[in-house]
Amino acid sequence: MFEQVSLLLVYRVLHPEPAQSSQPNIVIIVADDMGYHDVGFRGSPILTPHLDTLARSGVILENHIVSSICSPSRATLMTGRYPIHTGFWRGNLKPTEEFGLELEETLLPEMLKRKGYATHGVGKWHCGMHTWHHTPVARGFNTFFGLYLGEQGYFSHKKAGVLDFRENYTDDEGNIVDKIKYDLKGQYSTDLFSSRSVEIISNHGSSSINPLFLYLAYTAPHIPIEAPAEYVTQYAPHISEERREYATMISRMDHGVGMIVDTLVDQGMMDNTILLFMTDNGAYFKAHGSNYPLRGGKSSFLEGGVKSLSFVYSPLLEKSGYTNSHLHHLTDWYATFNNLAGPDMQPVSKPQLPLDGVNIWPSLSQNISCRDEILYELRDPTKRIDERGFRGLHESKKYPIREHEISFRAENSKYAQDFFVIRWKNWKLMTGTSLEIQGWDAESGMHEDYRGFLCGAQVHCKHALASGTLLFDLGADPREETNVAEHHPDIVDRLLGRKQDFLRGVKTMPYVRNSKEGKVKGVWRPWNEL
Repeated sequence: MFEQVSLLLVYRVLHPEPAQSSQPNIVIIVADDMGYHDVGFRGSPILTPHLDTLARSGVILENHIVSSICSPSRATLMTGRYPIHTGFWRGNLKPTEEFGLELEETLLPEMLKRKGYATHGVGKWHCGMHTWHHTPVARGFNTFFGLYLGEQGYFSHKKAGVLDFRENYTDDEGNIVDKIKYDLKGQYSTDLFSSRSVEIISNHGSSSINPLFLYLAYTAPHIPIEAPAEYVTQYAPHISEERREYATMISRMDHGVGMIVDTLVDQGMMDNTILLFMTDNGAYFKAHGSNYPLRGGKSSFLEGGVKSLSFVYSPLLEKSGYTNSHLHHLTDWYATFNNLAGPDMQPVSKPQLPLDGVNIWPSLSQNISCRDEILYELRDPTKRIDERGFRGLHESKKYPIREHEISFRAENSKYAQDFFVIRWKNWKLMTGTSLEIQGWDAESGMHEDYRGFLCGAQVHCKHALASGTLLFDLGADPREETNVAEHHPDIVDRLLGRKQDFLRGVKTMPYVRNSKEGKVKGVWRPWNEL
């Protein structure tokens, strides 16, 4: 029943050879909607032996903040810039929307490719596909294998009944080759992503003159909750029936991580590799994920929605085998890898837009604090020139912000998104309208009352949206149980004073057209030309 960790991996983790001095290989592995508690080293019964070994031998990141939903997190990782600056503050990217990361943005694979890296993307993209110019191979990846959209069936590889599974690369003339993977129907996508990653590492090898950048974005354990029956029997007979498939999805992903690390070791690459594992946001309640002991989950800016389950493993770390409690943000990886990768080896084709992240390698490697402020999110309907923006302005006036008080609405108004969430040291301010206030996860990931969870256990709450001001001291109150805004008006004023600074830089979003033209003969494809 229990999968054993590779003895080779255990030996190399505990007895690393001296690090090389060349550019490091960079491997980023992203789990999708995985709960903060849903891993063995957090105390979960879900089997994750490979992740546990790597995390405990590396650096566990206790305060790594991401966005609360999929697209904004991925856009932030790719650019090193807050969603307010990329336009992804508007929310998740829908399959039919003519929107994506602007072409003026220099993405992480573009930056690393310029520095001589071989760049490969595997898994979920979700950063735009309405033109070929917005797809992964046009944005810096040498190859891509996976899906453009945000979710799909794990066996059918379809979204809304339309296939979205492909292999991309460029031909000798620089044209994008798009091979639709009809032949993979019925094969489990998590295994396909793991196997392709192993193949990429094996083909690259330690003899390559170029360092490797591998971006592996698993779809697990995002809905739909699907896993092969034999895997459920293998990994999760001890898990409650409601959570068995969810747990199996994570355990099988863990198996893939073990394969990848073993291949890095076999190829003589591990000693010069930095491996980052992270989740894109907190667990989704209906999938039975657990963010215990934190409050909230996916789509909420409470800690359970935005504190990423993350760690770094690398023999290049000066200090390892510890938990790092300093503040880190998703924007920081771009700046960090830019610094570690060294100077450009190719001409710069477009100017680098201002970064919001900082180089956190001193924090990771030496446990030194590198930042003390993080913008979680800022929404302002005046920055949307579309129906949602106009309706938001109207709806926001109905729900004034009440100082030191939180009030739930009598009816749902998804348009009145006018809020500001920021952290400075251990202080976290949430203020505005349309704040999604959720409750606390059970350690088991199970909840008796869905509505009670959403509304933070408010007796008369009908909806999860609220107006008001919340201030939490996360040092003394990591579960966000006590609003202390009334007792610390000076802190509230200090943090509110930062809003205008950020507001000036918010990217105004025009009307985004929706189209069904991307469904072509049963396949999702780009449909627009620039």
